[in-house]
Amino acid sequence: MIGYACLSEGYRDYSFKKLLEKNVSKENLEFVIKNNLKSLEKLIDYNERIGIKMFRITSDLIPFGNKYLDIFDYRLECRKAFEVIGSKIKAYKMRVSMHPGQYTVLNSNNRKVVDKAKYDLSYHADILNLLATDVSNKIILHIGGVYGDKPAAIDRFIKEYKTLTTDIKDRLVIENDHISYNVDDILYIGKTLAIPMVFDNLHNEILKGERELSESEIIDLFSESWKKKDGRQKIHYSQQGKDKVIGGHSRTIDLEKFKSFYDKIDREVDIMLEVKDKDLSAIKCNNLLVNTKIVALEREWSKYKYNILEHSPRAYEDIRKLLKDKSEYPILEFYKIIDDALEIEIEKNKFVNAFEHTWGYFKNLASTEEKTKKDRYLKRYLNGGVGEKPLKKFILKLAEEYEEDYLLESYYFNF
Repeated sequence: MIGYACLSEGYRDYSFKKLLEKNVSKENLEFVIKNNLKSLEKLIDYNERIGIKMFRITSDLIPFGNKYLDIFDYRLECRKAFEVIGSKIKAYKMRVSMHPGQYTVLNSNNRKVVDKAKYDLSYHADILNLLATDVSNKIILHIGGVYGDKPAAIDRFIKEYKTLTTDIKDRLVIENDHISYNVDDILYIGKTLAIPMVFDNLHNEILKGERELSESEIIDLFSESWKKKDGRQKIHYSQQGKDKVIGGHSRTIDLEKFKSFYDKIDREVDIMLEVKDKDLSAIKCNNLLVNTKIVALEREWSKYKYNILEHSPRAYEDIRKLLKDKSEYPILEFYKIIDDALEIEIEKNKFVNAFEHTWGYFKNLASTEEKTKKDRYLKRYLNGGVGEKPLKKFILKLAEEYEEDYLLESYYFNF
């Protein structure tokens, strides 16, 4: 299975909200938490529609985790919402996970940090338990810092892990990172504690183990840690982003590189993508591994076409020609053209061309006022008074008003 993390780029009808600590109250907590749970439910439904069966739930689902249970105990007050979402996860045969952030450090030499980490892990376990998921739905954790003495830091992690509650232990898996703990470190800790291990390819490219092991060899070694109750072995896959700090994820997944990586794996694994365009890359990889009919590419083209048109009219025509032969499935060529086109800077004349195409859906429906507003927006844009965003928001509002699903389901409004 292919999965992605936390947020969607191709679906807009959701909004995870945050809360400032100064604004904490029962009313505000209830409003934000219920909103976030509804958004999670929408994303679960969306993932089912697009054929994605693995998803990482954001750690920010509940503002401040379990800190304000005395003000609003979401575990009791929102139990029904969790039951509904959990039943959908089960019905869709979807696998979910959570990944605490960089400040959840179990091996810190500061007792307060360790206690806070345990508290945070308890919160993550609560979420997965409230969803009634089995223990194949995991919590992924990095080992933490080195603090000038890696053996001592490893010993602290092992010691603190042993004190965790069973419901956390049953879900916890560890992952190699690109700063401190390589695959050999993870193998040692994982075998010592008999817990599952997640291999991260990009982290391994940056911080290799002492032994010269191929990616497939590492995945094979890590596979031994995944027992039946843990579900299928899980790995993380990402690519280095252009002009990003070392370890920064790419905007999208280069499909040829992904295929080269995947073809070397000789076992079935679940792959969590870590990439900026989230579900768009997950769909891309799914179209490589699962789908074989050109209808899958035509479906994606209907969503990309106006984005491509505003970047490169030539690429727009190239894809139209590519998809004419219905007996072929030119997936690598298809996404190569799209990825290259999206790297091209948008020029005003190209943007206006795409904008006019989308306006064509409404020119016979729009009111006189809307037509006047369209002309005014376009004039201001050409004169440098506004950027592209207000014009796209204008088209989005029209698409919602006139229920133009073809546009609403497109990626044109990803801004």
